[in-house]
Amino acid sequence: MRARGEAERVPFSTALRFWVKLGFISFGGPAGQIAIMHRELVERRRWISEQRFLHALNYCMLLPGPEAQQLATYIGWLLHRTWGGIAAGAFFVIPSIFVLLALSIVYAAYGDVAAVAGALDGCKPVVVAIVVEAVLKVGGRALRRRVHHLIAAASFVAIYLLRVPFPLIVLLAGVTGLLGGRLWPDIFGVPSSPPRAGNEAGAAVIDDHGAAAPHTLPSAARFLRTLAVGAALWLAPFALLVAWRGWTSLHAHEYRFFTLAAFVTFGGAYSVLAYVTQVATTTLGWITPAQAVDGLALAETTPGPLIMVLQFVGFMAGWNNPEGMTPLASAVLGALVATWTTFLPSFLFILLGGPYVEVVRGNPHLAAALSGVTAAVVGVILNLALVFGAAVLWPDGLAGGPRWPALAMSLGAFALLYRFHVEVLWVVLGGGALGLALRLAG
Repeated sequence: MRARGEAERVPFSTALRFWVKLGFISFGGPAGQIAIMHRELVERRRWISEQRFLHALNYCMLLPGPEAQQLATYIGWLLHRTWGGIAAGAFFVIPSIFVLLALSIVYAAYGDVAAVAGALDGCKPVVVAIVVEAVLKVGGRALRRRVHHLIAAASFVAIYLLRVPFPLIVLLAGVTGLLGGRLWPDIFGVPSSPPRAGNEAGAAVIDDHGAAAPHTLPSAARFLRTLAVGAALWLAPFALLVAWRGWTSLHAHEYRFFTLAAFVTFGGAYSVLAYVTQVATTTLGWITPAQAVDGLALAETTPGPLIMVLQFVGFMAGWNNPEGMTPLASAVLGALVATWTTFLPSFLFILLGGPYVEVVRGNPHLAAALSGVTAAVVGVILNLALVFGAAVLWPDGLAGGPRWPALAMSLGAFALLYRFHVEVLWVVLGGGALGLALRLAG
């Protein structure tokens, strides 16, 4: 990477305008959002080189949380230090907060209206197809060796049949990958030496060859300052919430639960949704499986990270359990709690760990641990596909038979996504329009 002075050739105001724009155009889920950033930042603007972009992406995928939002934060941090990272990550999320909040209010208040219910009925089969496609896409990248298939299968059995908690599955998969990479490197595909980054033609503001910027080097003092600020930003709202609503209240419970989820969401939005759905619909009883499907459908139609579906879960938990507040006030508070606790750790992971993950770049044993986690995520997403598929396509169980119109829509949506590569947004909107038309016609 070039020296700090050269990186600052991109004015902060110019970068800020781009980050605001990105927040409004970041449709298509993580893959689409990463593709947009690659096209804009690597190919068009030349703010970062190809290898540096891939470097940042690889390490964001090591972290729990939304990798696309963390990638934006990482690049903003490389360009303009801490405030650059905060601006990039925040504006990646802010537009979707307001859009999804408005959609959630309409859903909660008018979800039983024929038009709204019909549109959602059309979106739900599309969501099933989206999750099935995610299984195939993630599996195609993650299951490179036989041992990865075994880890994925064990992960699916653990979460679907044995109800093993998702965090424990992630931990065991990571340990398996780490130990397996050390003991049986050939089986786990660990190279004898880390690959070298190739030389890239052309100039980029952040390239592969210049001196490291000072803020990308590890500093214990900076680490402790950042950690103290992050702890204060987490503790202060929590203390106020407990003083207002009480330790045992729904919203205090949400604050603790979504904080935990933020630390175990390896694998992106689909894996965290599997974990949250498992807990929120069974152990906690905050929402129903059908509401979880509806939330994912709404999140697919908004810009920003798909993990924003957790804001919907927090909203509906508050709406369903107002605890002395009006349903709307309780729901909005639950949505804000879920959003704050979901994304605050993401900023800290980048600002605290960025300098250190730069140092360990290319470590083959770390890569082996990540490959184990990623393989386990495939099994978790498969579990999510079955849970959603049962709720949408076989709502009355196998004995009751499938809902044939929904099954046909799922198959059609899968073909559009997987075979013809139609953008997710248009498939979801098309499903909603078809569901609305069928409801009005019936």
